[in-house]
Amino acid sequence: MQRRVLIVVFPGFQLLDMAGPADVFATATHIRPEAGYAVEVGSAAGGEVTAGNGVTVTTRPLAGIGEPVDTLMVAGGPSVPDRLGDAELIGQIARLSAGARRTASVCNGAFLLAEAGLLERRRATTHWLVADDLRSRYSGVDVDADPLYIEDGHVWTSAGVLSGVDLALALVAKDHGHDLARKVARGLVVYLHRPGGQSQFSTAMRALTPRSEPLRELQGYIDANPAADLSVPALAARAGMSQRHFSRVFTAQTGMSPGRYVERSRADTARRLLEVTSLPLDAVARESGLGSAETLYRVFRRHWRISPGDHRRRFQSKER
Repeated sequence: MQRRVLIVVFPGFQLLDMAGPADVFATATHIRPEAGYAVEVGSAAGGEVTAGNGVTVTTRPLAGIGEPVDTLMVAGGPSVPDRLGDAELIGQIARLSAGARRTASVCNGAFLLAEAGLLERRRATTHWLVADDLRSRYSGVDVDADPLYIEDGHVWTSAGVLSGVDLALALVAKDHGHDLARKVARGLVVYLHRPGGQSQFSTAMRALTPRSEPLRELQGYIDANPAADLSVPALAARAGMSQRHFSRVFTAQTGMSPGRYVERSRADTARRLLEVTSLPLDAVARESGLGSAETLYRVFRRHWRISPGDHRRRFQSKER
């Protein structure tokens, strides 16, 4: 049985959003011909479409595709914001999705699915840099910025750029089992299941900047002194407020409680130490204010779903 995969692109799309999944499907069919994936690339107008990096691909006009596709996949790219008002593109995505067995997006291609109404009341992900924008623009979408991909019914979304490869491997595993997906991953020299979510690639701090000057100064003090006494009583005294009033005002102005902000600030300090020093884990824990290697491990698992050792192996600078 042939499984038609249609990848939708547009001028300025991210080439990897198309090429990564296309190679996964092509490799699966090369290894096991009965997998039957046939990849096509389409665009609103058809013809040659130039990606954001200058590479040009030849596409089919979406309006000319009348036969149903098995998997509709929408690429992302830096020009996505300019495409949200493209009625022809959005309309064709909605039409083709209605006849497809499943619909997927890569990176900020999720915005195009949302604009077409395909993510309403669904859980979805996108690139961590624009997750807040997706959440604020489309209030009916339950945005989770951490997973590398999310399946909600027949709609799949993936995180930033290369997460399209993770998504395509998951689709192959869903169709033909993990054995084939594992062989594809080995052939492409990628993880079948990458450890952690995309938050490990983002900055830890997501707090708002307080309106109050004293609280802005306190934020700076917390970030600069991770090993200091940063308990609520100590911080409230430094801010000249009662503990209850301090907790309420800090949470209202930063979007997170003092305790959560302190933990994330310390976690970010620990992450930087792992990346730029060779300090042992217990020393990293002390320097960052987390106290012990056990606490360091728990905090990393909670925030980034990987261990401190894994993070160091993957991100440590070689120029120390």
